Amino acid sequence: MRPRHPGAWAAAALLCACAGCGDQGGLESAGPTPTAVGPERLWPTLPSATRAADDYGAGETAVVKGVEVPGGKLRAVDPVTIVRARVAAAPDDYKDIADDVADCPESGHAKKCPVLGGYYRDLTGDGRDDLLVAVRAPHRQAYLQAYTYGGGKLTQIMDDKDAVINVHLAGRSIVVRAAADLSGYEYRTSWSYDGHQKAMLPTRDEILRTGSSDTTDVPSPSRS
Repeated sequence: MRPRHPGAWAAAALLCACAGCGDQGGLESAGPTPTAVGPERLWPTLPSATRAADDYGAGETAVVKGVEVPGGKLRAVDPVTIVRARVAAAPDDYKDIADDVADCPESGHAKKCPVLGGYYRDLTGDGRDDLLVAVRAPHRQAYLQAYTYGGGKLTQIMDDKDAVINVHLAGRSIVVRAAADLSGYEYRTSWSYDGHQKAMLPTRDEILRTGSSDTTDVPSPSRS
């Protein structure tokens, strides 16, 4: 089996040559090895920033009040009830969905209810199910929210709004694909729980070429 690493392959070839295996000629030079170049700091006199330029909204949490969690199990609580409580507590943050959420029936099965239901996964690593829920918003946007329960408190640990294409779960990370401002590109953000911040953080955020312009009619997402 060929070694996976080039260094291991070179070492194997050298051992083979020393042992006399094979009847071909000896090793041949591949030319000079390029000199490794380390990171070079630019503008060393530029003063360091003391605060972020924009508020990304990452790391913010909120305790959800007025919602009972029987036995501390989120599966026992209707996701619509949780979203309603969160919207009622911060109406200015959810003006675009407040009326529709208020009209949702229990369990959110009505056609016009924007709450898409919940997925239960251990996002925090404490061995208990947390709740991930999506809420449709106008202009093909969506809120992605995550909730955890511990210490007698129901806490929102993620609240992201974007022009979502789709969402995947990779281990305990939430990977969000969203429409980008540039035609033929998309944003891909991986959210993971941070034990120090006690919240989901965008641990990887990138823009990728897709080669498709299918999302050109989707409004440019807000990255704030």
